[in-house]
Amino acid sequence: MNMPSIGADAVTSNQGPSASAAFNLRTISAYCTTGTCPTVYDSGRGTIVVQGYIVTGDHAGVTLPDGEQLVEIPVELLKNAARGLS
Repeated sequence: MNMPSIGADAVTSNQGPSASAAFNLRTISAYCTTGTCPTVYDSGRGTIVVQGYIVTGDHAGVTLPDGEQLVEIPVELLKNAARGLS
């Protein structure tokens, strides 16, 4: 699978010109209407950004490299997002 190159600074920081210019988030699917719950976004860069509940690598039994996090979202949200991309 060919993934677009994403700089760690653009992913982990929302400060600075490169981070603010890098993303133009568009909601694909949300679990509520307030914007403060799990949501799937189109980044505008050929990738998806997911807002969810943080799951630690230790809790999940996974070793994560620097700059990555696990997030948990409801399965139905992912199904809705997939339909929204079709």
